Amino acid sequence: MKLHISSETSRLRSVVLGTAKSIGPIPTLEEAYDPKSQEHIKAGTYPTEEDMVAEMEAVAAVLEKYDVQVFRPKIIEDYNQIFTRDIAFVIDDKFIKSNILPDRDQEIEAIEHVMRQFDPAKIITLPEEAHIEGGDVMPMGDHIFVGTYKGEDYRNFITARTNQQAVDALIREFPDKKVISFSLKKSNHIAKDNALHLDCCFQPVGKNKAIIYKGGFLIEDEYNWLVDFFGKENIYEITRDEMYHMNSNIFSISEDVVISEKGFTRLNSWLREQGITVEEVPYAEISKQEGLLRCSTLPLIRD
Repeated sequence: MKLHISSETSRLRSVVLGTAKSIGPIPTLEEAYDPKSQEHIKAGTYPTEEDMVAEMEAVAAVLEKYDVQVFRPKIIEDYNQIFTRDIAFVIDDKFIKSNILPDRDQEIEAIEHVMRQFDPAKIITLPEEAHIEGGDVMPMGDHIFVGTYKGEDYRNFITARTNQQAVDALIREFPDKKVISFSLKKSNHIAKDNALHLDCCFQPVGKNKAIIYKGGFLIEDEYNWLVDFFGKENIYEITRDEMYHMNSNIFSISEDVVISEKGFTRLNSWLREQGITVEEVPYAEISKQEGLLRCSTLPLIRD
């Protein structure tokens, strides 16, 4: 397989979609990796495996409708394998393995049957000190956008997933690219104040447009840089509540087609106004784990 990803919105040909099968028991508060999951554990509203499997199969059906090659992880018993975006990402023809939370190491092993189809020389392992997850990484032609947290208290945040060492590693790995990092707001306990990844507060869509939540950025000048990059007239601003419900975490099949949560009424109307076909799916249960459509997909090939 010849990997190729150079943007977020070009025509998707091949993808790894996560799985919610055999997800295991409801985690304890101590086991939860993010404040939104903690909220639903406390409230007794944590999603069931049956509901999440149904939501993911709805996405698989849309991908198949558009002739996208869909791979799935091998099932690990009693293990959460929904968010494949976290475990690796592709830039150009390189497959970069993430350095993620130690408890999640088995997830990459579950897609080894897919990785065996790649050129081994194109599989990159970053230095151990370079913490990174795919939700923080967005290839944009000759740019790579990276969400990060650079505070000295980095180790205090379970929600801080990508550090400066990872940004530096990407600069070394892709010397011909402009690697632009964005500092994100983090909270271990308040989901509405936590941008877990860059795709939780920003995402390109269509030909030259973007969805963005200003409050997810720690440094206003960095948010302003993004607005200038796309042009204010091409920016769709979401609210704090819309960020909480993961409105920026939709998934592009092409510049003209996206998969979006059916409850995102305002966003989906705007997308259609831009001439974009919106394939609506139910995904509100999975969103209770602070991830949505982009989080559960790992694109391998785009035209």
